[in-house]
Amino acid sequence: RPHQEWAHTEREGTDMSFAAIEMKVIQWSEARKIYPNGKPVSQLLKGMAELGELADAEGKQDREAIIDAVGDVMVCLTNYCLLHDLDLTACYAHAYKQIKNRTGTLMPDGTFVRDRT
Repeated sequence: RPHQEWAHTEREGTDMSFAAIEMKVIQWSEARKIYPNGKPVSQLLKGMAELGELADAEGKQDREAIIDAVGDVMVCLTNYCLLHDLDLTACYAHAYKQIKNRTGTLMPDGTFVRDRT
């Protein structure tokens, strides 16, 4: 489906910004002492388990499970960054800066072909 169509559907009832949700997750983690007592490696391993659940949901084309798993991965990434004193949004922006000028095309067979420069 086009981005505009699914974005409206998936965001119904969600009136918070990314930063506001991130802060709610941080507060939730602090209340449960994940921060400061958690270990980054534990959040990393939990995130990997959640990625496995996402892959399973994708294989089953279970949209609700996909949404749940993506959210769970984001919670783990938020906690991982918090425990490393990193800003998740800054990490996201850094990644974008690395890719923003890349050009090319994803072919029907799944191969990404970079434009020649």
